[in-house]
Amino acid sequence: MHLQFDQLEALNAAVTEGTFEAAARRLRITPSAVSQRIKALEDAAGRILLQRTKPVRATESGLAVLRLARQIDLLTGDTARELGDADHPVDRPIRLPIAVNADSLETWVMPALRNVPPGVCFEIHREDEEHTTALLHDGTVMAAITATAKPVQGCKVDKLGAMRYRPMASPAFARTWFADGPTAKAYAVAPVVMFDRKDDLQDRHLRRRTRQPIDPPRHYVPSSTAYGTAVRLGLGWGMLPDLQTAGDPPTSLVPIDGDSFIDVPLYWQQWKLHSPALSTIAGAIAEAAAVALR
Repeated sequence: MHLQFDQLEALNAAVTEGTFEAAARRLRITPSAVSQRIKALEDAAGRILLQRTKPVRATESGLAVLRLARQIDLLTGDTARELGDADHPVDRPIRLPIAVNADSLETWVMPALRNVPPGVCFEIHREDEEHTTALLHDGTVMAAITATAKPVQGCKVDKLGAMRYRPMASPAFARTWFADGPTAKAYAVAPVVMFDRKDDLQDRHLRRRTRQPIDPPRHYVPSSTAYGTAVRLGLGWGMLPDLQTAGDPPTSLVPIDGDSFIDVPLYWQQWKLHSPALSTIAGAIAEAAAVALR
């Protein structure tokens, strides 16, 4: 296949922006030109690459070409800066989409990104650490903090450390629901706070602690900060990371199950590309993880 750069650029812009019109504004061409470039790209590839929906979506074949388009875009931006290209548009920075789990995002990741070099813009996709690899696989992100040690095809992996989670509750909640201790009977009826329906931490603790199927009442709070607030307010017990509870007084939170904990290993996966911009982000993440994680 002979794939032209402007056609790949149009595909990338269309999927990123969601519509041909938004892609046209980004590329400073007309929507018709975007459509023509993508049609020519599909002719060259011999298959349909985009679903013309709103927002537009890449087909399975389109995902493979999209990964190529984004890799070329990243390397082009890196090269322009390395050569000191004065004509490289200042409004076209290197874009680095990365996937981060909510608890890392709320605790240690943002300080790691404060020294992002000029001309580099990150786009964070919040996703559960067990599911971030799917975003790597389909080309949505170039790097991810994940709980998966096995590398996605075309990616490399570095271990960052582990976040330690403990079952916590407000003192009043613990007195009410666990007066006789963390028994299976108490866990079966005590309300629990879940992050979302992908969140498995609380159920992992229940399986380990009770060794029997238990389905307690559940609240769903899909925000790391609000999740901690819900537990502190006594809406239920939940698995909270040590990084979020280190400064809490005993009047705010107490462990409900002795010294029980779950360590969640975290890894950094990124595309196998020699990219100074991507390497800078990876180095900043690794440095912060060495301090924050176990």
